[in-house]
Amino acid sequence: MVLPTFVRQAMKSQPLTVFGDGQQSRCFAHVSDVVGALGKVFTHPDAVGEVFNIGNDQETSILGLAELVREITGSSSSIDLVPYERAYEAGFEDMPRRVPDLGKIRQLIGYSPRMDLRKIIESVVKYEESRSRDQL
Repeated sequence: MVLPTFVRQAMKSQPLTVFGDGQQSRCFAHVSDVVGALGKVFTHPDAVGEVFNIGNDQETSILGLAELVREITGSSSSIDLVPYERAYEAGFEDMPRRVPDLGKIRQLIGYSPRMDLRKIIESVVKYEESRSRDQL
């Protein structure tokens, strides 16, 4: 939910809220890439009983994501770092890095995500713009 949240915040010129120091990394996949891969996996006979990671292995920090969202939206929003202690209950731990291993699905169906992070953000911006128009 971080990406649509950042886009909505940027479009409203609100501060982009980054929890922790923003150095934690994540990978973002577009739903069209995931659905396309699922369709191929579901119908592949060698996939029966197997487990696959599906997603994107293009890694970015959350702070880098916030900066890219600002750039793409043209927003002048600030980026506010919020310590985990203020955002979550005591004992919260965040994984510093989440990157799926796509080797197995690449081998099975030749999967490679087509949408890079910039295109994914642009699609979320278009969606949020359409939602805003529909609410008027």
